[in-house]
Amino acid sequence: MDARVKETRSDPAAPAASTDAAAGLAPRTDGAAERVTPMMAQFIEIKTANPGSLLFYRMGDFYELFFEDAEIASRALGIVLTKRGKHLGEDIPMCGVPVERAEEYLNKLIACGHRVSVCEQTENPAEAKKRGPKSVVRRDVVRLVTPGTLTEDALLDARRDNALAAVARVRGSEGEDGYLYALAWADISTGGFRVAETDAVRLAADLARIEPAELLLADAVYEEPLLRPIWRTLPAVTPLPKESFDGASAERRLAGFFQVATVDAFGSFTRAELAAAAAIVAYIERTQLGARPPLGRPQRESAADAMVIDPATRTNLEILRTTTGERTGTLCAAVDRTVTAAGARLLARRLAEPLTDPVRIAARLDGVEHLVEESGLRTGLRERLAGVPDLARALSRVALARSGPRDLAAIGRGLSEGGAIAELIGASPAPAELANAARALVGVDPALALTLGAALADELPLNRRDGGFTRAGYSAELDATRAMRDESRRVVAALERRYAEETGVKSLKIRHNAVLGYFVEVSQQNADKLREPPFDAIFVHRQTMAGAMRFTSTELAELEAKIASAGERALALEQGIFDTLAAAVLVEADAIRACAEALAVIDVAAGFARLAVDEGHVRPEVDGGLDFSITGGRHPVVEQALRRDGGPFVANDCELSPPDNARSGRIWLVTGPNMAGKSTFLRQNALIAILAQAGAFVPARAARIGVVDRLFSRVGAADDLARGRSTFMVEMVETAAILNQATERSLVILDEIGRGTATFDGLSIAWASLENLHEVNRCRGLFATHFHELTALSQRLTRLVNATVKVKEWEGDVIFLHEVVPGAADRSYGIQVAKLAGLPPAVVARARAVLTELENADRAAPTQRILDDLPLFAALNRAPAADAAPAAKADPAAQAVKTALEGIDPDEMTPREALEALYRLKAAARG
Repeated sequence: MDARVKETRSDPAAPAASTDAAAGLAPRTDGAAERVTPMMAQFIEIKTANPGSLLFYRMGDFYELFFEDAEIASRALGIVLTKRGKHLGEDIPMCGVPVERAEEYLNKLIACGHRVSVCEQTENPAEAKKRGPKSVVRRDVVRLVTPGTLTEDALLDARRDNALAAVARVRGSEGEDGYLYALAWADISTGGFRVAETDAVRLAADLARIEPAELLLADAVYEEPLLRPIWRTLPAVTPLPKESFDGASAERRLAGFFQVATVDAFGSFTRAELAAAAAIVAYIERTQLGARPPLGRPQRESAADAMVIDPATRTNLEILRTTTGERTGTLCAAVDRTVTAAGARLLARRLAEPLTDPVRIAARLDGVEHLVEESGLRTGLRERLAGVPDLARALSRVALARSGPRDLAAIGRGLSEGGAIAELIGASPAPAELANAARALVGVDPALALTLGAALADELPLNRRDGGFTRAGYSAELDATRAMRDESRRVVAALERRYAEETGVKSLKIRHNAVLGYFVEVSQQNADKLREPPFDAIFVHRQTMAGAMRFTSTELAELEAKIASAGERALALEQGIFDTLAAAVLVEADAIRACAEALAVIDVAAGFARLAVDEGHVRPEVDGGLDFSITGGRHPVVEQALRRDGGPFVANDCELSPPDNARSGRIWLVTGPNMAGKSTFLRQNALIAILAQAGAFVPARAARIGVVDRLFSRVGAADDLARGRSTFMVEMVETAAILNQATERSLVILDEIGRGTATFDGLSIAWASLENLHEVNRCRGLFATHFHELTALSQRLTRLVNATVKVKEWEGDVIFLHEVVPGAADRSYGIQVAKLAGLPPAVVARARAVLTELENADRAAPTQRILDDLPLFAALNRAPAADAAPAAKADPAAQAVKTALEGIDPDEMTPREALEALYRLKAAARG
């Protein structure tokens, strides 16, 4: 492909390059210029002006792609690559997709990470012919399709947001790396627009919460080595020139987009927040080519508003997606009882960002409790909500001039249902959240829904260009024009019958096509009759086919003109009606968007209420304390799966509240065999915290939870080979993040820390980590382990509680009871589990023998010595006081051990020499 049409940068709005392509000339090696066809010259000019994307070039009923675009698209779409003419002496690759199926192909290209410029014909071919027989129909790009700017239902997941996000970085003193960071994200398909401060440490967690379909970054930020690992986890990242994040012009760009004099009325924003928000609106203006989606004004979020959940924790807990990327099997799927697309999206947002304000949490719980108690209201609301279309996304398409009659009808139907729902809620006193939502439902002018209902027919076409969507009786002028059009068609049928009778050709037909218009068609055998007197004076030959001949007549031509005129006039009148209705909708855009949000709130509350009734969930007590007390807690996903298989779920208590006179919560050290249910127990308590702070009832008999500010979960094993990280390295990175960030208000879930390395290495890491959580982080936590030596720490870590999962042995086999009780496991039953897994009997027998020998070594003695002699982890971090007394004289035995150790080189020792050295050290320690 010629260098002039290659993708040169990722900015889809980059200015056109100054090349000969704009003039339709292609450079040659001999210095001359090769003329290209006018059509190809136009393509090259448009492509050069829109680099960084595949160009869908409209030609009749197809979007065609040429050169490298065609090669890329043919591979991605699995369509045939053909050729059209030559350029620079070589064949021009070409492929195309039908306009009617364009959304299907766009979806595939976007999913593959491509961006697409849609180039449409902007004039009729007849107008082009007026400029000359070789004139090319004018075309121009009408839209740039990117992952974060989709609005069509066919390209979107109805149950997920489609966020376009931007990260801005400005120099400042607050950031740990000398920068201030901010995030802005908007969904142009629904109108939501939010901004928030962040930092380099929290950025990954914030992006995992938002899950942007596309992220905008300044080039320098994109190339930042410390941040590159974050960008690699995202589906689509678009680097932009630094001017896109210019803080000096940010306020002006935002004010211009929202058509206000100043953004002060929107609230107080930092420089970084303004830069991120301005980058969002500038990108939207570029990709939508001036069309303005109905974005709400940017709402500022505080960093303390939502529970922080890092990416690893989201993956481990499978909140919105399983580890394989599916929705089935997630927390969201298990608790979703919504009946609208908007409700499903709001539910996902609430689970992704649970609140940390007890007052706001209580307001949500009040609404759910009201609908749990009022079963008739709950049922009535859900029946009404089931008929509510996706108002927000229909409104966005109207604003962007991409809507059809069905979008207008959806808005009218949604507003009508919203009014009925408001009446249901207002029939009796309702909690604040439901009452506020009901008021938003009646904030739209009621005349709009009536007008839309009166104007639109019951059966609607998909596209406005097809016409036929206006209800009969709405417009007298349109009705009269339609009557003329329809009467003319009946005249055609009558004319056909008359011609057949007069000529005696019973098979004579009057047909129509786009090239000839209306024509008379007869078989070759009957054609001579129309070419002989007296019919030769009436019929004029137009076209000879293999088995037929076509004629026209003056009368038929005049009738065609009348029909065309009436049909075009009727279609034009309908287009005008559509534009008038769309304009009326946009006048109420803000109120319609508020109505859509209110319907989603009601749907989520009603869905949570239905879930509580169906699954036996209870209202949690959520406050500002440090309690975490769960009675009879259950795992919402596992419980439902077991029920489908006919098995019971064993409920368990969890008490992490601070002990008497303590100012920090407990840590439970959970031991027990694999397959006994430790991981399920750990996860279920984390999920209960998420549900409670999202505003849902929880799967338990009772729950009292002090707000969790950060949730950490390190459960399961996984590697990251793409970044050169082994399973153990990933485990250590995630553990390090927990130990560096957890606070006393956090909830930490840790499973099998240290298992990925040598036994004593792992035990040492787990030991030190547990001490750090208890003494430094002082958080509430669940720590599952197979290192039974750690249970001895409860002797001196006052808030550490040993718990174990009960099992029974029967004739050499183990029976899992899945019941968590106080105490410690004496062994892991790993061999019994291995036997259940199907290991060969010889392997199982040999493992039992080896285990017996190892257990005879009695590893308890070293553990007790560590407890007796080593200071606590926290003591190791404390500097000695200035007036501390001089150290006592060194113990002779300790000095002898130190001397012996200095003479040992472990790397040069054989196993036997190492064992002998260990005995010498033991003797030296005894003095």
